[in-house]
Amino acid sequence: MNPLHQNPDTSNWYGRKSTEIEYWHQATISVNDLKFDTSAGNPKVGILGYAGEEGVKRNQGRLGTAAAPNSIRNMMGSLAFHLPQNCQVFDYGDVITSNEDLESSHQLISETVTKLLETKHLPILFGGGHDLAYAHAKGIYDYLKPSGKKLGIINMDSHFDLRPLVNGKGHSGSPFLQLAQEYGADFNYLCLGVQRSVNPKSLFATAEKTNSQWMVMEDFRLNNWEVIQEKILWFLDSMDQIYLSVDMDGFSSAFAPGVSAPSPMGFRPEFAFKVFELISKSQKVISMDVVELNPNFDQDNCTARLAARCAEYIARKVFS
Repeated sequence: MNPLHQNPDTSNWYGRKSTEIEYWHQATISVNDLKFDTSAGNPKVGILGYAGEEGVKRNQGRLGTAAAPNSIRNMMGSLAFHLPQNCQVFDYGDVITSNEDLESSHQLISETVTKLLETKHLPILFGGGHDLAYAHAKGIYDYLKPSGKKLGIINMDSHFDLRPLVNGKGHSGSPFLQLAQEYGADFNYLCLGVQRSVNPKSLFATAEKTNSQWMVMEDFRLNNWEVIQEKILWFLDSMDQIYLSVDMDGFSSAFAPGVSAPSPMGFRPEFAFKVFELISKSQKVISMDVVELNPNFDQDNCTARLAARCAEYIARKVFS
């Protein structure tokens, strides 16, 4: 057993009892030691937690994200299960960080994501710091490399997360810069909901240099839907597969107070879910994550509930 992996705890999945499978806690099967289900035919979801906050610490954020995966599981278990009847859901536990060795955690996450895709799962990752995106995307790139398929990354976030490394090391603010540096022309990035107040001019310059695309929060609003839809559809049409990352700090802190970097001016849930539906309808979403939940600052689990709803909704739309 890998010391950086923790087996799932079935007690984290709970909810209303039913004689049939009607809720996520009933549909979810806990699997130990990363023994992936290799059965063919039926659709599958593979849940993996990232119980880590070293990247947040390096980025001077508020600590507490290590508790996020179980907090999301607790809220997701009671949600009604609307995936196809033959769809199987597997919880593969959490990747942790030991002795500040973020890089080893990232390596295990990348390897696990690749294996999940090879065994025909839809990976859904719960974080944890947004440094998860670097490891998550690397796993997808490794999987797609033999096919030559073009990967597009869509990040719903108030931050570009294109910050420079700290002392040569990655952190929760640098994942997409690391990917841009590593994959060059194969790095295709669209960031939705960028807020100028938390992204200095230098980051907009970095976004230009890395050929990133984005929409600032002032334009990422319902009254501008036709323009937003056109930009997203153009990006979707130019890609073969999509990795969707949802940073909970992209939401307004009125709906998501429990994050590492709260913002009062983020997007509203009903608008975000409209975007999720548009992206999911493309049938190109290959993997997804929800990140930056910080239960230490949550209120009545409202941010964890919203994170769980994001994961459930996207999975439901992907399989519909």
